[in-house]
Amino acid sequence: MTEGEAAPAAPAEQGSRNLLMRVLAAIVLAPIAIAIAWYGGWLWALLVMSATIGLYLEWLVIVGLARELRVSVPGVAALAIAGICLIAGLFDAAVIVLGIGLVAVAVLSPERRNWSATGFFYAAAAEVASVLVRHDPVNGFAALFFVLLVVWAADIGGYFAGRGIGGPKLWPKVSPKKTWAGAIGGFAGGLAVAGIFAAAGAGKTGPLLALAAFLSVISQLGDLFESAVKRRFGVKDSSHIIPGHGGLLDRLDGFVAAVVAAAILGFLRAGADGVGRGLMVW
Repeated sequence: MTEGEAAPAAPAEQGSRNLLMRVLAAIVLAPIAIAIAWYGGWLWALLVMSATIGLYLEWLVIVGLARELRVSVPGVAALAIAGICLIAGLFDAAVIVLGIGLVAVAVLSPERRNWSATGFFYAAAAEVASVLVRHDPVNGFAALFFVLLVVWAADIGGYFAGRGIGGPKLWPKVSPKKTWAGAIGGFAGGLAVAGIFAAAGAGKTGPLLALAAFLSVISQLGDLFESAVKRRFGVKDSSHIIPGHGGLLDRLDGFVAAVVAAAILGFLRAGADGVGRGLMVW
């Protein structure tokens, strides 16, 4: 280190700065996301479309295909057109467009075809599921809010339990920092959300606890999945668009897994028009 050059920040100091950035970003972004989710309709669908396009582009960066326009352009176009269909309430048309987009991305990829197709499918599933869960005019916001809170609580509980308790690593080859204590803390955070909803009369305690337990586990698996992909390609963050959180993939990996699982469950119970009811009414 040369004279006058600042000494590197200590790990504890770096951790404190990162936590502060995470908190500040959450204070700004969370209320905006909740407000748009509450409004629903075209505004929520537009936000979802924009976010999933970002997810797809970040995925291409991770797998080394960001400069391949023959891969990025048809994928982005399909997600955008499907988003317009979702805004118009044309769910069948959106699914058809996304199916065509998946085929186009797979066929046009010059290399790593499986990875590019997986990334597009990941973004497409998130796009449809996020809009479907909110679509129910009666229960849509409650269902989406429940999913959001479970994911956030699992993330927060896992973060503080992992840092405060530490202990054995959950899957060191994929995510060296994640611990079993953090996983249990995240699980407990999801259950706490279910308890609050039940106390507020938003559903029966047993089903809400079971749903929160399921979604918190799925959320953490989604986090591990994204970590495994980044580890496979030697990437630390999907981007640096969100201070303290990295990229959209880093921030939304748990939500994508949870909302897709929630949409499937709600669809199986109540159909496409009643996904929210299928989640919240037992």
